[in-house]
Amino acid sequence: MDDEVEAGKQAFIELVHELDPQVQVVIPTRATSDHFLISLTKGKTREFISVSEGDLIDMVEMPDIKREVNAKVQGALKKITGGSSSA
Repeated sequence: MDDEVEAGKQAFIELVHELDPQVQVVIPTRATSDHFLISLTKGKTREFISVSEGDLIDMVEMPDIKREVNAKVQGALKKITGGSSSA
C-alpha cells in the first residue's frame, strides 16, 4: 500500500507541475482520517486542498479520478494565481 501511495503522490506532483511548474507542492507523509491536506504555494500565496488517500492512489490508473483531482487542483491554482492559469 505504501508504494501505491508514493506513486499517487508522485503523480499528483507531476499533475500540478504540468499545470504550473512554479507551484510548490507539500504532501504530508501520512494521511489524517484517510485524507491528505496538500499545500500548494506560489510566491507568497498558499492554498490547501484535501485529497482522499483512495483518490491519490486511484488517480494513477483511473482517468475519471484523475479528472476529478485535476479539477480540484485547477480550482486551487486559480486562487493562488489570481485567476490566471498557464494551462
